[in-house]
Amino acid sequence: MGRRYPLPVEIHGTTILAVRKDGVTAMAGDGQVTFGQTVLKRGAVKVRRLEVGEGVLVGFAGGVADALALLERFEERLREARGNLLKGAVETAKLWRTDRVLRHLQAMIVAADREGMVLLSGSGEVIAPEEPLLAVGSGGPYALAAAKALYRHGGLSAREIAEEALKIAAEVDLYTSGQVTVLTLGEG
Repeated sequence: MGRRYPLPVEIHGTTILAVRKDGVTAMAGDGQVTFGQTVLKRGAVKVRRLEVGEGVLVGFAGGVADALALLERFEERLREARGNLLKGAVETAKLWRTDRVLRHLQAMIVAADREGMVLLSGSGEVIAPEEPLLAVGSGGPYALAAAKALYRHGGLSAREIAEEALKIAAEVDLYTSGQVTVLTLGEG
C-alpha cells in the first residue's frame, strides 16, 4: 500500500483596496502569500498600472498564475473597448464564464480608472460599488470597513485612505501583511 499524502494546503494572501476621492483614484495591495501556517512572501506586488486609455489600475487576489492569465485577457478586452472600463470588464467576464479553461481559474480582479471601479469574479459578476470604495482578498472586509470610516469621517486623500485602511486590515487579518504598495491616477 502506497503512502498517503494530505490534501493540498489552501494558499491565502493579498488584500486589494481601491479608493476614489477628489478626482484621484488609489489602489493599494499588500503582498503577503501564505501556505498553511507559513508566510512564504510578504512583499509580492499585486497591483499594476495598465497604460490603456487614460490609465487603469488593477489589483488581484487569488492564485497568481490564474490572476495573471485573467489580467492579460482583461487588458486585451480593455484595448478593444478603447479604454472603456465597464465594457472591457463585461467582455472579460463573458469570456471568463464561457471559456472551458478560463472558467476554472481562481482569482478576483479589481479594476479602476479615474471615473469608476469594478470587481470581476470568476462566476461572471461585474460589480460596481455604490460608494467609490472596493476591496477583495482575505483582509478585504476589514480594509473596506476601515476605508469607509476614513472616507466618511476624515480629511485624508485617496492615497492616504488606501494605505491606512490596509494597515488597519493587517492588524486584524493574519493573511494581510503591513507592507503596502499604492498606485494612483490623477494625483499631482
